[in-house]
Amino acid sequence: MKRLPKWQRRKSSESPIFQIKTDIIFWINVYITKNEYINSIKINIMAKTDVANRLIWLKGEILNVNEALINVLSPTSQFGLNVFEGIPCYWNDEEKQLYAFRLSDHYDRLIRSAKLIQFDLKYTKDDLQKALVDTVKANEYDENLSVRQTLFVDGFGSWGSDGPVEMFVAPIPRGRTSTEYNKKGLNCCVTSWRRISDENLSPRIKCGANYINSRVGQREALRNGYDTCLFLNEVGKISEGPGSCFFMIKDGTLVTSRLTDSVLESITRDTIIKLATEELGLNFEERTIDRTEVYMADEAFLCGSAMEITPVLSVDRYQIGGGNEGLITHSLHKAYLDAVKGLNKKKLNWLTPIY
Repeated sequence: MKRLPKWQRRKSSESPIFQIKTDIIFWINVYITKNEYINSIKINIMAKTDVANRLIWLKGEILNVNEALINVLSPTSQFGLNVFEGIPCYWNDEEKQLYAFRLSDHYDRLIRSAKLIQFDLKYTKDDLQKALVDTVKANEYDENLSVRQTLFVDGFGSWGSDGPVEMFVAPIPRGRTSTEYNKKGLNCCVTSWRRISDENLSPRIKCGANYINSRVGQREALRNGYDTCLFLNEVGKISEGPGSCFFMIKDGTLVTSRLTDSVLESITRDTIIKLATEELGLNFEERTIDRTEVYMADEAFLCGSAMEITPVLSVDRYQIGGGNEGLITHSLHKAYLDAVKGLNKKKLNWLTPIY
């Protein structure tokens, strides 16, 4: 019988073919491992920078925003049955710290909104804060943020349901928020739509459904070539903007509408009043404002957690002052930014460090 060549008499594990296969498998494993590593880096980078893949908190879990799902038949989906806060967070580069601004006040208002709309609320104030801090940390943000924190009614109920109440927390870099929140100045109109009131759907409740009122006014303004609008209340007096409060300056006095003029109990509004009176020493009036008073104002601005302080350049084509940011508006905006970033040491009690 003819003997096989020596290489053919080797064990299969010693054959060149086996070695080639082994090498192939080894390099495939290296390739897969390498690409898994690269993908993990990509995921980490995307979580930090890519809004479309940011991490959010939903029902006790932190997950990719694309994996965050709710029931399409839930009351929040069908009827806007939710209450929410837009919480501003500001990065202090010198301290390498991110500060949430007036977090406790935001949560007090959120809990009041839940009470007024009669939610069966299972979350405590500590739960709310922990969810926000955990979510922001998971994204490793080191920039200015707006954090949407929403309590909503899930399940298969109707508009009359009080639960089950769930929550999501969704941060977004401030530069990625809506266009009207990133303008340097606003040309406004007085919308033909009236502001909701405490007699029908209270503006004291920061509820998703309430913002349909803001939507109709905003859409009318955009159709007619304006940036945004001002609402009148049910008796024809100045109320506020869509998702923002209104201030004007006349003869050196800062003026804003009363809370009972169909105005949200705005935390930014309260902040500006405190900074104006305590830091800048401005005269201040909280009173009813006529429509034509606004046309004759020296300065005017809208404010809110998302838009900060944004000058109003004109209303109904009437130029306000010089048609640019006024000196008092500028001073107030600077004072506001100093407070939110931790540069005003007298207002550090307004800040909650994230890291």
